Amino acid sequence: MKSFRRKEYTPAEVMTFKNKISRQEIEALPQGFFQGNIHLIDRHSSLKEAVEFLSRQKILGFDTESRPSFRKGQHYAVSLLQLATDHDAFLFRLNRLGLPPSLKKILARSSILKVGVAIHDDLGKLNGLQAFEPGAFHDLQHMAGQYGIEDRGLRKLAAIILGIRVSKAQQLSNWEGDELTPAQLRYAATDAWVCLAMYRRLTGQSEEE
Repeated sequence: MKSFRRKEYTPAEVMTFKNKISRQEIEALPQGFFQGNIHLIDRHSSLKEAVEFLSRQKILGFDTESRPSFRKGQHYAVSLLQLATDHDAFLFRLNRLGLPPSLKKILARSSILKVGVAIHDDLGKLNGLQAFEPGAFHDLQHMAGQYGIEDRGLRKLAAIILGIRVSKAQQLSNWEGDELTPAQLRYAATDAWVCLAMYRRLTGQSEEE
């Protein structure tokens, strides 16, 4: 897998963060969620415009959702792929679209950095739909280690790095239902956007860069 490489920081260069955070500390934080435009793509006729927009970006927040499994050994394919900029989140219903070639090109393009948390399994599931060579993916869990952060789940990272509480209430909802609820859409958009927001915080980038 091709990965995005950035310089290693020495302690003198980095900001300081808590290495761990408790559930009680997280619950005391203000809730953070994506407040931009959410674009649900569930038809091939809507793909072209979305992909053209994404192809012009330099960096995207990345995440996926799958139908939850409640039986041992039972697994489901990726239902939703989320790609987010600072102000727009695109949610692709892969259970209806599959993994179209145009979208696969975005995932393979080395000129577009894709940042996420614990992305290995996500990429494995996406490759199960259509084989491709991931390009320029960066896992924030690895980056967090350079800052001495030991709690590396998405919710805890968001709390430590951004000082916000990200809701996980919709995590086990049905991502293959006939209609996705507003709560599901906001949850999915937030999970991708918050990865981008954390990357910008850790690297000192503004939204305009």
